[in-house]
Amino acid sequence: MKIALFITCLTETYYPRVGIAVVKILEHLGYEVVFPAGQTCCGQPLYNNGYHDDARLLAEKMVRVFEQYEVVVTPSGSCAAMIRDYYPGLFPEDSPQHRAAVNLANKTYEFVEFIHNVVKIDLTGMGAYWPGRVTYHYSCHLRGLGMTDEAVSLAQQIRGLEYIPLEKQDQCCGFGGTFALKYPQVSSVMIHDKVDCIRAAKVENVICNDAGCSMNISGACNREGVSTNVISLAEIIAESLGLLPRQRGAT
Repeated sequence: MKIALFITCLTETYYPRVGIAVVKILEHLGYEVVFPAGQTCCGQPLYNNGYHDDARLLAEKMVRVFEQYEVVVTPSGSCAAMIRDYYPGLFPEDSPQHRAAVNLANKTYEFVEFIHNVVKIDLTGMGAYWPGRVTYHYSCHLRGLGMTDEAVSLAQQIRGLEYIPLEKQDQCCGFGGTFALKYPQVSSVMIHDKVDCIRAAKVENVICNDAGCSMNISGACNREGVSTNVISLAEIIAESLGLLPRQRGAT
């Protein structure tokens, strides 16, 4: 099977290692991974701020870019949710554009969702080993994808990894894209609460699978003196299988 990688803006710009980890894992599983160079922003910032006409233009391009591929995988739950939850509604229901958007929505998966629910990967059987104490931040947009404990389930398959439940795990970190800019006072209280929970967990690593949340959490931890590495599950899995070297202290 040929899989198209949708890397997303924040991941490509700030967390390229996550994209590398995703590609290495999928190729290790036997898939051919391609990167359509014409991909752009999914349009979520425009959509969330009411610029639906502009978001529609980006959606039309994204549909064209990915229409030839059987499966699209992205390391961002936020961007996957934009495609799955909102793209079809940008077009009239009886239009070819709507049908094309529905087709893209039906074949787009968040990375953890894909390897857990579709591939049904067995990391224990693959000999995955990654020593360390971790907790997990559940990003808000995963709810729209119907995801619950997939990341925790996969993490617990890795030998040596000690999972520590995070208090208020599914509470928003306060980023929310432009929410943090529009409501900075509310956002700052939310991320302070999240950091307090991370501090109480006493872990070396926080698993976070959405670049926006990772930026917000890692920045706040740094400002508040909490020495915790924010890392994606894709990176941990790639390291546990020897596909990437262990990288400590990376955020």
